Amino acid sequence: MTDRLIDRITGLLKKRQWYEQPRLLAMFRLGEIRTDLREKNLYDTEDPLLKRADPGVQLDPAVRNSRSTDGTNNDLLYPAMGSVGRRFGRNVPLEHVVPDKANLMVPSPRVVSRELMTRDQFQPASILNLLAASWIQFQVHDWFVHKRSTTQHVEIPLAPGDNWGEPTMRVPSTEPDAAPQGSRRPPAYANLNSHWWDCSQLYGCDAETEKKVRTMIGGKLKIEPTGLLPVDPVSGISISGFTDNWWIGLAMLHTLFTWEHNYICDLLAHHNPTWTDQQLFAKARLITTALIAKIHTVEWTCAILPHPIIKTGMNTNWYGLLEGDLQDAIGFIDDSEILGGIIGSKADHHAAPYSLTEEFVAVYRMHPLMPDEIVFKSLATGHALETFTLEAMSGKRTPTVAERVTMPDQFYSFGVAHPGALVLHNYPKTLQNLRRDDGEHLDLAAVDIFRDRERGVPRYNQFRKLFHKDPVKSFDELTDNPAWRKQIKEVYNGDLDKVDLMTGLYAEPMPTGFGFSETAFRVFILMASRRLKSDRFFTDDWRPEVYTDFGLDYVKKNSMLTVLKRHFPQLGPALAGVTNAFQPWKAVTPPQ
Repeated sequence: MTDRLIDRITGLLKKRQWYEQPRLLAMFRLGEIRTDLREKNLYDTEDPLLKRADPGVQLDPAVRNSRSTDGTNNDLLYPAMGSVGRRFGRNVPLEHVVPDKANLMVPSPRVVSRELMTRDQFQPASILNLLAASWIQFQVHDWFVHKRSTTQHVEIPLAPGDNWGEPTMRVPSTEPDAAPQGSRRPPAYANLNSHWWDCSQLYGCDAETEKKVRTMIGGKLKIEPTGLLPVDPVSGISISGFTDNWWIGLAMLHTLFTWEHNYICDLLAHHNPTWTDQQLFAKARLITTALIAKIHTVEWTCAILPHPIIKTGMNTNWYGLLEGDLQDAIGFIDDSEILGGIIGSKADHHAAPYSLTEEFVAVYRMHPLMPDEIVFKSLATGHALETFTLEAMSGKRTPTVAERVTMPDQFYSFGVAHPGALVLHNYPKTLQNLRRDDGEHLDLAAVDIFRDRERGVPRYNQFRKLFHKDPVKSFDELTDNPAWRKQIKEVYNGDLDKVDLMTGLYAEPMPTGFGFSETAFRVFILMASRRLKSDRFFTDDWRPEVYTDFGLDYVKKNSMLTVLKRHFPQLGPALAGVTNAFQPWKAVTPPQ
């Protein structure tokens, strides 16, 4: 009888999704899913394969114990792994990533954008504040950027009655990485950033940019006496490591963490008065990068995915189940990723050399988080100060906004505002009719759809199957919104398998406690762990000899909240009772 009862309970649990199960069983199931993905969903695209290091060459300790500018020498056996110019890998078998050239424009990406993405009314993500939208762009700019061709373009067709203002939409092609003669592999694309989580958006990925952002004194980064970033007189945009798609939300975070880097430099100089500028810079970069990775792992992710099981999982990724003093007392448990966390465990690339992947890029298409306008408010009174459209606070117009609105007021305004929800009909209209400073005219939603097709990212149903999920069997199953169901069916001419990945991810019903789809989460559970597990500075070299005791302790004791309160103590009342900096802050009540 007992065996039959256990079998019955097991059978019932198997019919429930992992996020519907009791916490311990759900954690076990998540572990199973991640292990399965690590074995079956990592594919190398390098052609030829990466070269192994010459065992006779020994790195200078100062080089070995620091992050390099271009991402080389993270893996000491394969120094080029994950560095600038290395190819994006894949999360699906390579036979499934050949671009379907016959259907690149079926249906037209512009039609998909207009009919399914257009923001008719702002739909807020009320679990988050607007800082969460800025943060993810701040991170993405560290992780990946593709090379756009200067000679090859595609023409995205327009539907009758489209008010685009031009006959077609002309979009630069993504430039494939050069393949060896006779290669039969599908096209692959190089990352112009390093693939590592190394804060390149602040420091740059090349020697010229790094030199441009540094003072060369005391390890510090450049900042104006006003506390703002210096502005390039040619481009009119602030000087930092990576400033593409610049707007006030990025300027805020780049400025804040430039201050934080410089603050860490001062502390390091106090403890190590004989250190050179280079020693202070390199160590402050290590510590700042680790703090940012921690903030993203245990704060931002838990804000956008406030499911209790995911919160436990992300904290386990960083701290392990045996968190705190017990972990410090029993150091050997760091060999176990589950008990001691990924941080300080043994580095492991699992089934393929480390790289970020095209599928990871695809699920980070989160532009609906962006608003079309922002009301800046006074931290002192709560009153509205000015309202700026997204266009008016972007590109070379950004420094003017930074000068007109104080940094405390900027952060307060973002803290009490909501980003958009990651759903259909919530794409910023500004980005659907984007005019860059150089005059380029784009519908970014249409470009997002096209890029996935161009780079061979599987469409929604095939993507689900390749990530070991059942495909949806009907448009009724695809979404629980009847109006969307009808619209999607019309746009895709009744062909369920033509539905684009981005469309499906925005249409898919979200479980309670999810800020984005569970299908996208499958990629996150694999790649979010991988960014940490492959990086020796988060694993094998997470030790005092590399970070110093001060550095490890600093990362342990700090968070986004402590960073904000340190540099803007005026935010104290707005942050009272707030436990996660990316969740809504306490609004200041205007005086009567």
